Amino acid sequence: MDEWFGRCHAARPEAVACRRGCAECCRSLFDITLLDACYLKKGFDGLPVNVRETVLIEARKQLQRLRDVWPDLDVPYILNYRPEEAWEELMPDDDETPCLLLGADGRCLVYDHRPMTCRLHGLPLIDTSGEVMHDEWCTLNFVGLDPLAMPELQWEFRRHFEAELSLFRAFTDELLGKRVSELDTFIPLALLQDFTGFDWRGWWGKGFVKLPDFPGW
Repeated sequence: MDEWFGRCHAARPEAVACRRGCAECCRSLFDITLLDACYLKKGFDGLPVNVRETVLIEARKQLQRLRDVWPDLDVPYILNYRPEEAWEELMPDDDETPCLLLGADGRCLVYDHRPMTCRLHGLPLIDTSGEVMHDEWCTLNFVGLDPLAMPELQWEFRRHFEAELSLFRAFTDELLGKRVSELDTFIPLALLQDFTGFDWRGWWGKGFVKLPDFPGW
């Protein structure tokens, strides 16, 4: 994904404003996969202790704000307990709260471990077949231009998304002992997760999960 984004930037440097240090898009809550959450937590755990402690204070505050809306939210903080149409109440469109992983200089503290959504944001997603998989982009990019008509932005998104799903299923098989297709959380909640000490298989295997049925489960 990073290689694709870099290629797009190189092809249209005058039109793509995205760069390290620009944090205009790094606001509000948004859902990430549990695989992204695990990778993000790995990067976070490598930060200096004092940095982690400062961020975790804000993560716990955000957890409490979420519990004010959803009192049953608890470890391991899986959003799929809640009907998807009710997620918007947890992440309203007008929320401009900066991501708690932004440093004082506006740069991401865990840039190399950032979630897939962060890596894709800012450009439209156009498959090499011509299929437009996401038709929105940052308003700072492509000013006065139509990126949907730029073949140099195309990439094999469908193939890579299918590979990501396959990887996610392998990840959940290892974590839970069951291959599933969707488990999501938020970035602040990901930082509060315990991917090594928590009994994930026990949590899943003892019937604690009361999730709706999704295709492919």
